[in-house]
Amino acid sequence: MSKANEELMERIVSLCKRRGFVFPSSEIYGGFAAVYDYGPYGVELENNIKDFWWREMVQRREDIVGLDSAIFMHPKIWEASGHVAGFSDPLVECKKCHARLRLDHLLEEVGVQADEKMTEEEINKLFLENAEKIACPSCKAKNFTSGKKFNLLVKSNLGNITEDPKEQPVYLRGETCQGIYVNFKNVLDSVRVKIPFGIAQIGKAFRNEITARQFIFRTREFEQMEMQYFTSPEDEMKEYEKLRKRRWEYYLKLGLSEKNLKWHKHEKLVFYAKEAYDIEYKFPFGFKEVEGVHARGNYDLSQHTKFSGKDLSYTDPQTGKKFIPHVIEASVGVARTVLAVLTEAYTEEKIGSETRVVMKFPKILAPIKIAVFPLLKNKPELVKKAHEVFGSLKENYMCEFDDNGNIGKRYRRQDEIGTPYCVTIDFDTLNDGSVTVRDRDTMKQERIKIADLEAFFQSNF
Repeated sequence: MSKANEELMERIVSLCKRRGFVFPSSEIYGGFAAVYDYGPYGVELENNIKDFWWREMVQRREDIVGLDSAIFMHPKIWEASGHVAGFSDPLVECKKCHARLRLDHLLEEVGVQADEKMTEEEINKLFLENAEKIACPSCKAKNFTSGKKFNLLVKSNLGNITEDPKEQPVYLRGETCQGIYVNFKNVLDSVRVKIPFGIAQIGKAFRNEITARQFIFRTREFEQMEMQYFTSPEDEMKEYEKLRKRRWEYYLKLGLSEKNLKWHKHEKLVFYAKEAYDIEYKFPFGFKEVEGVHARGNYDLSQHTKFSGKDLSYTDPQTGKKFIPHVIEASVGVARTVLAVLTEAYTEEKIGSETRVVMKFPKILAPIKIAVFPLLKNKPELVKKAHEVFGSLKENYMCEFDDNGNIGKRYRRQDEIGTPYCVTIDFDTLNDGSVTVRDRDTMKQERIKIADLEAFFQSNF
């Protein structure tokens, strides 16, 4: 990462803490590595992104339905999915300071990309070829153990009252899609859907990351927005290309610049996959994955048929043909989307001799839509009228009442949290029923009648 990009990342992280977007988890106890809490503005931004995704993925689609599956699931599910045997990252240990590090991350730092499908032997070979360039980020030593696979599933003792070795361990789910696969038949039997159709859900997943880093980009507890689309074998790739097109368009609608987006094609595929692409965003630390769009074949439902003993095949009502549905998926990281939106929105502008920091969120994503100010806090008549305006607007918009400091300082605070409009009640308001509405991006101000505010905001949101 260049010095300029490193400084940009630091400014974004600082703003997130200072303005209540993202806090380090358990901070008063010294923090808890790679876990974060979303503050008052962060949770609004996060919820707006999830609502936007749900509208695009479910509400506006006739062929996709929703689901909310449990975090705890039967342990055999993770055997069927391959997570117990193969869900792992390569781990090395610094022989000097004993820090445990992701081997592939160390390679990334020197510009070498390790494919996630590489075997332990292949990735160790790549590491040895680049060993002279790789130093421990903690102590700068260049002396490591060989790489070992480290399983990422997080174990739990749910329901375990003994330490019987015969008991199957219970896991916090490592991904949300397995809950969709095991509910395929339930959805098919209870809702009027037929192939092709999709199931979408938003939910938490957990991974025992060795070294999580890059702020909220890679964490141990995270949220996914996933849609699994079930098709006939012959339609899989046709539907896959349609999904890829829609997912690219989604990010443009979300307000991300096309110049900051690119496709990354997976060259090495798992044996059952037909094709896999990632949509990457240009973060300050470089292009990184925000979403994966994959054609998975019939592996998922076949595995669960095999391990559960339940028939998850589908019979076409028109042709009578019976088959195991093929799956195409779109899997998005909520936190990664939040970070992309924060990065895209962060703007510094010269205003005279001062620098204005403004978060230029798309209006639909802005945590606070409208801020309402009385010109002076010590004038009861202004405060009363401001509360009346605030009370009428908050029914339909997320609003904030602010009477602390002068108007200029209040504008700057709202700019930093990305509020599109500020409404100021002054002495003229008491006479003519008009208020001053200030636009975040242009900073232009106009007088609007209180009676016309609802129509004004309806036309601008």
